[in-house]
Amino acid sequence: MPIDARLDLHGLTQEQAHARLDAFIRAQQARGARCVLVITGLGRAQSGVLRHITPRWLESPAHHERVLAYGTAHPRDGGEGALYVMLRK
Repeated sequence: MPIDARLDLHGLTQEQAHARLDAFIRAQQARGARCVLVITGLGRAQSGVLRHITPRWLESPAHHERVLAYGTAHPRDGGEGALYVMLRK
């Protein structure tokens, strides 16, 4: 499935990243996107805060109507430092 849009959260604080993710998911679903890529990065020693917290944000009640599923990206798209997010119609 083609990636309709990408969001890079590198270098953002948790608060900034959460706000951008929420706005991005809402906007992409509204424009009819089905698959988006969210890049969190791996963090130092692969223990990045955004890498671990982004799935929790995607599972929050605020996104139940928007997010169908998500999973780790293929290495060519960022591997463990990125997520494919499938959006509901």
